[in-house]
Amino acid sequence: MLLPHQIYPVIWQDQHVLLVDQTRLPAEYAVVEVRRLEDMAQAIKTMIVRGAPAIGVAAAYGMYLGAQEIETSDREQFLTALEQVARTLERTRPTAVNLFWAIARMLKTARQTVGSVDYLKQVLLETAQAIQAEDLQTCQAIGAAGLQALPKTPDQLRLLTHCNAGALATAGYGTALGVVRSAWQAGRLARVYADETRPRLQGARLTTWECVHEGIPVTLITDNMAAHCMQKGLIDAVVVGADRIAANGDTANKIGTYAVALAARAHNIPFFVAAPVATIDFDLADGSQIPIEERDSEEVCQIGETRICPPGVAFYNPAFDVTPAALITAIVTEHGAFNPAELEAQLHDLHVANA
Repeated sequence: MLLPHQIYPVIWQDQHVLLVDQTRLPAEYAVVEVRRLEDMAQAIKTMIVRGAPAIGVAAAYGMYLGAQEIETSDREQFLTALEQVARTLERTRPTAVNLFWAIARMLKTARQTVGSVDYLKQVLLETAQAIQAEDLQTCQAIGAAGLQALPKTPDQLRLLTHCNAGALATAGYGTALGVVRSAWQAGRLARVYADETRPRLQGARLTTWECVHEGIPVTLITDNMAAHCMQKGLIDAVVVGADRIAANGDTANKIGTYAVALAARAHNIPFFVAAPVATIDFDLADGSQIPIEERDSEEVCQIGETRICPPGVAFYNPAFDVTPAALITAIVTEHGAFNPAELEAQLHDLHVANA
């Protein structure tokens, strides 16, 4: 299959969804057709689609697909059934708040729309498409804000990122990698260093694939090389994404992010989190309240089909960790870059208005 010039991980086409199968990259670019709620839930759970904003977009379309399966013309029966559709999708990934935000917006739209059930279904589709279009615009705005927040130096920057927060993780531009893209397009980027991101290797498989696809200079390092690269003066700033941000700025992102933040602080390197306002969960006071998803032991005990440890070993496989706000230089949103302590005062009202 020919690679697209522009990467869109979620595409609405002819009454169904096409998802880029991120479990098959970089060896193969392939898309999966999703026509049913059950298939969308499985695609989110098995990480065919992943990245908090992209999960939100996929869940919005999942709500519409589920709505199409509801066979009633009675409004109240329809809304009751739609709530069950929402519960199915909410059970897929517990940490990424964009999932819950998108589902809540779809439910709110359905409840507030006056008209027949068929009309409600049409409005739900239009809302899912709006969520997708808005996310793309949001990521482009995050890229621009991040470009302004990056260190001002006479030399081109060398940026480190962890996991994948690029086009594949959003509607098509990226949060952390959106900042990288903006720096590259502005002539301010020398190179991006990508942590491999064990155990699922999203940095190795996805971030480097996006960079190579777009001609952005990229160097892959193992996760345990990040501090060494900082010590050797190879990193000017760190930019990562987020799956959920608490009201105080504590940030959940892919496991290993906390260690990168600690290393950055030890070497006096700025550490930026790039995420839309929708990723901020103002209902959570701090990061201790963020639910952390634990995944299957097979992700740790083997690479591909090759087992890397003996039988009888115990496993612990949290998919995310929480970086304390005190380690974060700024959180870059579509409305600008903010000190974590400013989130509540600066962005809470905007979050409520967009809910």
